[in-house]
Amino acid sequence: MLQNDNWGDQARIGMFIVGSEAVPEAEWWAMLPPHVSVHAARVSASAPWARWQENRTGVDLADDLVRGSQQFAAMRLSVVVIGHSSSSFVGGKGWDGAVVENLRPALGPDVCVTTNGLDTLAALRASGVRRPFLIFPPWFNDATIATGIRYYEDHGFEPCAHLRYDPGPEWRDLPPGELNRHGLGLAQEVTSLSEQISAGCPTTADGVLIAGTGFRCVAILDALEQDLKRPVLSANQASLWHCLKLAGVGSDISGYGNLLRL
Repeated sequence: MLQNDNWGDQARIGMFIVGSEAVPEAEWWAMLPPHVSVHAARVSASAPWARWQENRTGVDLADDLVRGSQQFAAMRLSVVVIGHSSSSFVGGKGWDGAVVENLRPALGPDVCVTTNGLDTLAALRASGVRRPFLIFPPWFNDATIATGIRYYEDHGFEPCAHLRYDPGPEWRDLPPGELNRHGLGLAQEVTSLSEQISAGCPTTADGVLIAGTGFRCVAILDALEQDLKRPVLSANQASLWHCLKLAGVGSDISGYGNLLRL
C-alpha cells in the first residue's frame, strides 16, 4: 500500500519567507490538506522585499526574490505568496499589486501571485470582520506597528485596538529588533499569547487578526474562537486559505479556525 508522500498533485504552493524563521513552514505543514505541497524560498532582505522606485511608479525586487522566482518557475507551481506581513505594511497601499505584477512575468502566466497583505485583507472580508483587534509580535517596533495599523485603515478597515504581545520579563530589557537575535523566534510560547489576547480583546472588536508570518499562533486559533465567539485569523492561516482558493482547492480543514472551513 502506498503511503502519503505529500505530493502536490492538486496544488503546489511556493512561498517566500524570512531566511531565519522556522514558524511559517511548520504552521503550513500542520494545516495543509492532502495532495497539496508547499515549497519555501528564503529571503534575507529587509522590509519591504521590493523597494518603491522614484515617484512610486513601480518596485524593484530584492535579489532573493529574483533568484527565488527563477527557481520557482521550473516547479510548475499553482500559487506563489510573498509570506511577509512587514513588507506589505511598510510598502503600504499599492505595494502588493506592484510586486505581484513584477513577479508574474518571471513565474509564468499560469501561476497566481499574492502577498500576505492581500491574503489577510481577503480573509478579513470573507470572515465579515470590519473592526479587528490587531495583534503584533514583540519584535515589531512602534514604527512597524504604526504601518500595520495604517495598512488596514487604508484598505477600509477600522482597527479598534491593538496589542504587542509581551513575551515575559526575561525579554523586556531587549529592544524589539534584538529579540530574535537572542533566540525569541525559536522560544515562542502560545499559551501566554492566548491569555493576553483573551484578556485584551475589546467588546467593540468583531474579530482578531494576529499579524506576522514568523509569529507562532495557529495552535490557539480554534480555542480563541470558541472563547471569544468571534473570528480569529492569523497571517499564515490567511495565506494558506487564500492560496488554496486561488489554486481552486477546497479547504475544509478543521482545528485551525473557521476561515479554513469557508
